Amino acid sequence: MEKVSLISRDLIDGVIQKADESPRKRMNHNFHQLEETYQRFLNVLCKGTYVRPHRHLDPPKAETFLVLEGELVFIEFDDFGNILNKYRLKSGGPNFGIDIQPGVWHSLVCVSEKAVCFEGKHGPYNPANDKDFASWAPDEKSPEKEEVLRRWSEAISDPET
Repeated sequence: MEKVSLISRDLIDGVIQKADESPRKRMNHNFHQLEETYQRFLNVLCKGTYVRPHRHLDPPKAETFLVLEGELVFIEFDDFGNILNKYRLKSGGPNFGIDIQPGVWHSLVCVSEKAVCFEGKHGPYNPANDKDFASWAPDEKSPEKEEVLRRWSEAISDPET
């Protein structure tokens, strides 16, 4: 692992290319080792990606998103899948990012063609318990995700977002 890692145009362009080629329409670039207690990474999302609502509850993990390029909407849900809040985040502001406490149900919708985020959260990463996926939301591979994305797109189109 490098002692210094630049977040450069070349790095971002490389991650964007990998996101474009990914069936999930998104890609991470980790700056951390999975066992580290502070995870930090670039997350590139392409328009149309589906991020299944989830929370980080057990173990509890706070999370921070900063938008370096593009625009997305952070959606906060209640325990039943109802939208509680929508926060428009974009590199040009006025809201550049968000910090959430452990246990917040959330998802992201990419509004621009691409969005590049820097994320930080508690570690270490363990795929068995990193995320608590919402039972009320379809799986990432489910065809129902398209209908969910359509509904979310309608919900975030209002001017209050």
